[in-house]
Amino acid sequence: MDNKYYVTTPIYYPNGHFHLGTCYPTILADCVARYRRARGYNVFFLTGTDEHGQKVEQASSKCGKTPKEYVDAIIAEAKELWRTLDISYDKFIRTTDEEHEKAASKIFNKLYEQGDIYKSEYEGLYCVPCETFYTKTQAPDNLCPECHRELQTMKEESYFFRLSKYQQKIEELLTKNTNFVRQERTRNEMYNNFVKPGLEDLCVTRTSVDWGIHVSFDPKHTIYVWIDALSNYITALGYSSENDSLFKKFWPADLHIVGKEIARFHVIIWPAILMALGLPLPKEVHSHGWLTDGGAKMGKSLGNGFDPFTLIKYSSVDALRYYLLKEGPLVQDTPYSVENYVSVINKDLCNMLGNLLSRTSAMAEQNFEGELPSCSAIIAEEDDDLLMQLNGLHNIFIKEMDNQETKKAIEGVMSLIDSANKYIDATQPWNLAKDETKRDRLSTVLYNLTEVLRVSAIMLSCVIPSTSIKILNALGVKEENTTLDSARYVTGRKDHISKIAPLFPRLNAQETITNITKG
Repeated sequence: MDNKYYVTTPIYYPNGHFHLGTCYPTILADCVARYRRARGYNVFFLTGTDEHGQKVEQASSKCGKTPKEYVDAIIAEAKELWRTLDISYDKFIRTTDEEHEKAASKIFNKLYEQGDIYKSEYEGLYCVPCETFYTKTQAPDNLCPECHRELQTMKEESYFFRLSKYQQKIEELLTKNTNFVRQERTRNEMYNNFVKPGLEDLCVTRTSVDWGIHVSFDPKHTIYVWIDALSNYITALGYSSENDSLFKKFWPADLHIVGKEIARFHVIIWPAILMALGLPLPKEVHSHGWLTDGGAKMGKSLGNGFDPFTLIKYSSVDALRYYLLKEGPLVQDTPYSVENYVSVINKDLCNMLGNLLSRTSAMAEQNFEGELPSCSAIIAEEDDDLLMQLNGLHNIFIKEMDNQETKKAIEGVMSLIDSANKYIDATQPWNLAKDETKRDRLSTVLYNLTEVLRVSAIMLSCVIPSTSIKILNALGVKEENTTLDSARYVTGRKDHISKIAPLFPRLNAQETITNITKG
C-alpha cells in the first residue's frame, strides 16, 4: 500500500460569506482525511484562501482598508469556523504567504522561459464577481454562466498560457482516464463544452489589477488566478523552494475536492499547467454539486445562505457534520431545508444512535456494574443475524469510503444501528434481567450491543469525531484499539462500560426551525 495520501479543498475566496455550502467541501475533505488516517495512511490535508484579485481590491477600497487588512479579518473568521467544525487540516495556505508568492512567480517565469507563456492583447467577456473570462460562445446572452450577472467587455495587454498546445493531452485525459474524474456528468460537460470546441489560450495576467503577484520581469502585469491560486497545491508542499521534502513525499495529490462551478479550472487548466511543468497529474478530481435552497445555489449574497454558527448553536457541530456528509451534494445538487435538518438529526442521531447507547450502557451499569463477562456464545438466531451484518459491514464501509461515498458508508453503519435497536426489542434484555438463570444470555446480548456500538463509533469517527470519542470512552475502549482494522467483532473484551447522558438531545422541530430561521 502506498502509505501517503494528499487531499485538498479548493482554497476559499475571502468574501466573508460563510454558509453551509461553504462548509461542505471542507467537511467532506476532513472526513476523507480522518478516514485515511484511520486506515494507517500518512495524510496531508490542505485547505486555505485565495486572496488576490479585483474583487478583494474593490471590496477593501469600499471599507477604507488595504487589501491585506481586509483579508486578514476574514481569514481569522474562516479559521475560527474550521476550528469550530473540527477540521483537522495539516496546513492552511494563504496566497499572500511569502513562500507561495515566491514559488508562483518562479512557476510563471519557468513557463514563460520555455515558451508556454507569451505576451499579446486580450479582448473578451469578463465576470468581475467570478473573476472568469468567457467567449461569446460560452456566454451568448452576455451573462455569466455561473452567477448570471452581466459580463463586461475587457481589452488589455496580457500574457497568455498556451492552453491550446495541450488540446490532445487533455482530450486523452478526459476520454481515457475515467478515474481522473469519476463523475460521468462532469467529464462529459468538460469535454463537450470546453475541450471538444477547441481549447483557447488562456489570459494569465492583468494590468488593470494591482493587488496580486507582479510579474518579476514586467511589473505592470499582475499574475492572474490561474497561475497564482491553482499552484497553491504544489507551493504548499514547498515546490521550487529550498525545502521541497513535502512535495517529493506527497505529490501527486490523491484527491482534489472541488465544487462543480470550478471543475473546469481543475479538470482542464490545472492539468495543462502541470503538463507544462513536467509534473505528474493529481490522481482524482472530485466535483460535487451545490447545496440549494428554493432551487437556487445557496449563498449569502443571494439571501438564501444558512449560517453554520447558528445551526451549531441550536444543534451541535457533529449534527451539522453528520447532516452534510449524509445528505449533502456529493455529486448532484441537493436541496436543504431546516425541516429536513431537524428530521434527520432526530431520527438518526437521537432515536437510533443515541437511544442505542443510552439503553445499552444503562442496562450494563444496572445489571453488571459496567463489567460485562467475556461472552461469545451465539445461542439464538437473532444473534447470528446481527453479527453477520456487523462482520460484513467492514468491507462495505471501506469500499464506499475509498470512493468518497460518504452517504452510502453512513447508511451502512446506520442500518447496523437500526438492526441493533430491533435486536433489543427481539431479545428483551429487561426480561432476561429478571431471571437469574438467563444471566449469561443477558451478558451475551449486551456484549453484542456494545460491539455494535464500538464498531459503529470507530467507523463514524471520520464523520462525527467528538461524538465517537464520547461513545468509545463510555465503552472503555482504549485509544490504540480505534483503528479501522479493529472495527470488527471480537470476543473477550473486558472494557468497563459507563452510563452516559444522551448524545444528541431531541430537537423540538418548530422551536428549532424558528430559532435557526431567525438566526
